[in-house]
Amino acid sequence: MRTIDVAELENAVRELCIKANLYLPEDLEECIKCRSKQELSAAGKSVFDDITENIAVARDEKIPICQDTGMAVIFLEVGQEVHFTGGSLSKALERGVARGYTEGRLRCSIVSDPLERVNSGDNTPPVVHTKIVDGDKVKLVVAPKGFGSENMSALKMMTPSATREELCSWIVDVVAKAGSNPCPPIVVGVGIGGDFEKCAYLAKKALCRPVSERNPKALYAGLEEELLQRINALGIGPQGFGGTVTALAVNIEQAPTHIAGLPVSVNVGCHVTRHAEVII
Repeated sequence: MRTIDVAELENAVRELCIKANLYLPEDLEECIKCRSKQELSAAGKSVFDDITENIAVARDEKIPICQDTGMAVIFLEVGQEVHFTGGSLSKALERGVARGYTEGRLRCSIVSDPLERVNSGDNTPPVVHTKIVDGDKVKLVVAPKGFGSENMSALKMMTPSATREELCSWIVDVVAKAGSNPCPPIVVGVGIGGDFEKCAYLAKKALCRPVSERNPKALYAGLEEELLQRINALGIGPQGFGGTVTALAVNIEQAPTHIAGLPVSVNVGCHVTRHAEVII
């Protein structure tokens, strides 16, 4: 049994909130540079130039890449041989987010109640997904999620009789309807399988996978490539000004499902699909 003080996780969450909002993952930044060379429209190239400059300025000046510093989403994997001390784990995670956003001078965008709409003042509470795994380590992934892209997401409970074409057409249509709203070029997270809430979780989790990595199963890797081509053929382009690059990547995660269902979800990430992680 390994003992970890929750204060260590609090400090880690604080640092990850700031890091994720100031610095893009290296693979995503490289993907943006690569896709910029593939963009054929003059307007699109100009937007890519602005995006690249914005990333550099954020890094050099230590300011957020985007003014919407997002809702804090935490993926927490806890080794079953870990024992936490020093107080409440959930409260420590919440304190870490509060410190990250207030001490990091990040915009606080969370309202404590969805209808009363009163700002919590410190971007809490976060959304926390906890998974118990083997071992004595703790993995923390913090993924700030802006709502310009989040609002464009969708879920559909398809039937098992749905064809590959129907599946792909629905996903592409979600992106087409989103248009310029999610600040393209986007990253498209797709969840297939599970049940209603598991499917949405898979799509969000897919956005945290490196854009340079394809699904290890050939069936889904092929779907990722087909969907990327079809989405880019929409012509929405960077920031909606038209062009050949609407999406940077399509990441699919799948899970077992019921014989009577085929849940499919799309979680859209903007060109600053942010996430940072650490293993304790």
